[in-house]
Amino acid sequence: MRIGVLALQGAVAEHIRSINSAGAEGISIKRVEQLESIDGLIIPGGESTTIGKLMRKYGFIDAIRDFSAGGKPLFGTCAGLIVLAKEIASGEEAHLGLMDIKVARNAFGRQRESFETKLVIKGIEEPIRAVFIRAPLILEVGKGVDVLSTYNEEIVTARQGNLLVASYHPELTDDYRLHQYFVEMVKEAALTEKL
Repeated sequence: MRIGVLALQGAVAEHIRSINSAGAEGISIKRVEQLESIDGLIIPGGESTTIGKLMRKYGFIDAIRDFSAGGKPLFGTCAGLIVLAKEIASGEEAHLGLMDIKVARNAFGRQRESFETKLVIKGIEEPIRAVFIRAPLILEVGKGVDVLSTYNEEIVTARQGNLLVASYHPELTDDYRLHQYFVEMVKEAALTEKL
């Protein structure tokens, strides 16, 4: 399995390390044509407005929508969650608009209010370590969205079909089990495609 990490901004090397630890091959994606060579894509954290602008500039918006429409899984972490959302609470225009969620930016406050915690995730046996840095929050989910975890009764991990999102940075710890969960999603999607 080859899983790409959109390399426009954010913790690309850390995601690649986690993918490799989870048993797949992680590669950095800088050009649209590289999407043809991968089975799944991670959109990392950073600044969602900047990522959205760069995606538009380099032609990634339609290319990633087509990638998703072809059944290939996407995983958005922190700002990547905002990029995947259908609705942003601030009224900002949605970027990819693929996942039926409404999100709020910087819902956990500024950089100095960053923290680390353990989260119980549906489908993963033991709690995982999660790092929250200026993290967004999922305010509402549509009917087809499965809530995988909450923190203080707020939604922080969710899945809708081949789309996975996390408010936090799983790549900033040595716990790669959420990446392993995504690798399994990618394997399932590849099997479905072959049938």
